[in-house]
Amino acid sequence: MTNLAIDAHGLRKSYGDKVVLDGIDLAVPEGTVFSLLGPNGAGKTTTVQILSTLVPADGGTVRVAGHDLAREADEVRGAIGVTGQYSAVDKLLTGEENLRLMADLRHLSRAEGRRRAAELLERFDLVDAARKPAGTYSGGMQRRLDLAMTLVGDPRLIFLDEPTTGLDPRSRRSMWRIVRELVRDGVTIFLTTQYLEEADELADRIALLDGGRLIAEGTSEELKRLIPGGHVSLRFLDDDALKDALTALGRGFVDPSDEAGLTLQVPSDGGVAPLRELLARLDAAGVEPADLSVHTPDLDDVFLTLTGPKETSR
Repeated sequence: MTNLAIDAHGLRKSYGDKVVLDGIDLAVPEGTVFSLLGPNGAGKTTTVQILSTLVPADGGTVRVAGHDLAREADEVRGAIGVTGQYSAVDKLLTGEENLRLMADLRHLSRAEGRRRAAELLERFDLVDAARKPAGTYSGGMQRRLDLAMTLVGDPRLIFLDEPTTGLDPRSRRSMWRIVRELVRDGVTIFLTTQYLEEADELADRIALLDGGRLIAEGTSEELKRLIPGGHVSLRFLDDDALKDALTALGRGFVDPSDEAGLTLQVPSDGGVAPLRELLARLDAAGVEPADLSVHTPDLDDVFLTLTGPKETSR
């Protein structure tokens, strides 16, 4: 049985008469990236605040890193790390001083604190800037330092809230590389992000939160199959082959963007079974496409279709 880093059932939270979380369930396996997506006000930040012990839940049962959230909050705090949307870096201190300050807060010995700081400066490619004020760092360097500070306590579960907001594409990809390395080392990542490409790249599973409820959950590919718009494109060498394919399949239409008029689009969810059936029909009719490609909606399409245009106030 897979061990769970987070196991939540019926999680609820309200502020006055405003229901923010309306009984959500979460199961996050250890050593994976779990991404929580949703429009502004959906309850993402509140979820992270509850799971990281910053605010209490109104209802539900939660275990984080094997500990009961309500009864063992100190043990939960000792097992997790939080890198928020806004950097916790002290810009007046050097990178090394920031790390050693975190080591002091974690009650590491002076020698262990120095060792841990040196190790993390090396890991995050910050050695050359270690003794420069963090205020002189680029945005990408500050985010790397922020994450390094989270790792001083060697957490097994890290909450990453909007980790690459404001970063340029190169810095963003650098952060992605670091996240993948952490997961390879067995760390669990709970990711919230507004960049759907980021969730697509990193997450093993994605949950979509809207109006305080989970409205969809699965792998990126599973979520893309929930909405229409997917199709298989088949390109043929001549009109006769295309017409034979239409007859054999009984559905599809000529791609209007193909000036030659030799590409057939067949609606499909991109699954293996439907694709296998399509190819079997073509094979039985003796028709072979010159090229085949599968097109599915992206996460932007999923997000916009499932969440709709509404936006809440919190």
